[in-house]
Amino acid sequence: MVDLMENYRLKQAQELIMKSSTRQTDDFKLKTPQSGTIDVKTFERIFKEIIAAEEFIYSSLPTHELSVSEAEEFTKYLILARNEIDSILSDFKVIEKQEEVIDIGKLTENILFITSKNNFKKTLKKLGVDVSRIIVATVPLDLKDMKELNPKIPQQALKGIETKIKHIHNDINRKTTSLSPEKIIVLAEDDLNGQLLSKRANNKYNAIIHLNNNLKDLTDIELIEIVENS
Repeated sequence: MVDLMENYRLKQAQELIMKSSTRQTDDFKLKTPQSGTIDVKTFERIFKEIIAAEEFIYSSLPTHELSVSEAEEFTKYLILARNEIDSILSDFKVIEKQEEVIDIGKLTENILFITSKNNFKKTLKKLGVDVSRIIVATVPLDLKDMKELNPKIPQQALKGIETKIKHIHNDINRKTTSLSPEKIIVLAEDDLNGQLLSKRANNKYNAIIHLNNNLKDLTDIELIEIVENS
């Protein structure tokens, strides 16, 4: 019974993929596939988006009717999947590669990012995020967390760290007031430092958490997905 359900879900996912990759332009033509390499990461993202869209099939039973907000969410996943499918098809020369320029600055104009390293700030800046919307928390947001990270830290050093913590909180409060962000997103590594930062930011600022061990290699597509899914 489980196998039948899995096969049914896979068939539905495949049908959705086919539908989402269809173009309606008159001059659109499929070309003969050429040799190439499968971008596994992109392929995995396709199924992630398709499965997310598939949930609406069940949540909308028995009529399958969607409200405006539900339709926006449903089609968002299909569009994301379609873009990924087009990327793979273009890799195999089935379609012409279409460069879609996305204004990351505009996409993130209502977001305040908190990250744990200056390198991550540079990555976000390179992708197009306004640097005024990026705060680097090089120390934890609570002095207790510093002691957890380094139990042997000298008492004298804690005084300087406490001052830095106050500056970070002041910076967050100042930018929250001046920029009025709709979301605060923490981007940090999935280690103890990132986990402690995320916990405090979530508790105090209701921040949305995204922990990733490859933030230095974050791509524009990955950032778009983080923003869209937050």
